[in-house]
Amino acid sequence: DLPSPPGALYSRKFTIDGEQISLQVQDTPFVSLEEDTDSICCQEQINRSIYWADGFVFVYSITDYESFRLLRPLHQHIRRIHPNANIPLLLMANKGDLLRARQVSSKEGLQLATELGGTYCEVSARESGEGVREAFQQLCQELSRSSSSCNGEKRRGLHLVRPKSPNMQDLKRRLKQALTSKGKSGTAL
Repeated sequence: DLPSPPGALYSRKFTIDGEQISLQVQDTPFVSLEEDTDSICCQEQINRSIYWADGFVFVYSITDYESFRLLRPLHQHIRRIHPNANIPLLLMANKGDLLRARQVSSKEGLQLATELGGTYCEVSARESGEGVREAFQQLCQELSRSSSSCNGEKRRGLHLVRPKSPNMQDLKRRLKQALTSKGKSGTAL
């Protein structure tokens, strides 16, 4: 496998409980803590991804405490974008095969997942993709339950179309303006 570019969008289809699910995973790199604060610094692309997401998977390395420390401020950032939504969250501790280098205990991970209202799992993506697949499947089941418990009303994010690149949006706007101005000058004649 070739390494994927940062920020890549992955799409997969699979069946859960007899229902075909289309899953899109947006890799959101380059999130960091601002110096001397507990606020995050992220690119606009990440905010767009947060806006259209129906669920979140927070992945951190058990061998990197800083990746774990970033999760609480990231969750607060998401809550500012979706203040009242009940969005499923999965906290995934990766590198479970590197126990000798562990910097984040399972207890700390479980406590944070409970605090954020999510579920917790510990995996080793290197040793087996099965744990990762099961975790995503669990999140999709939770998404399915939360969307069916809304009594026919879906959360606002479920109706959103995934944003296109800013360049394409700008191009469409300019084309529409050009067509509108031509139409106005044509009717004025």
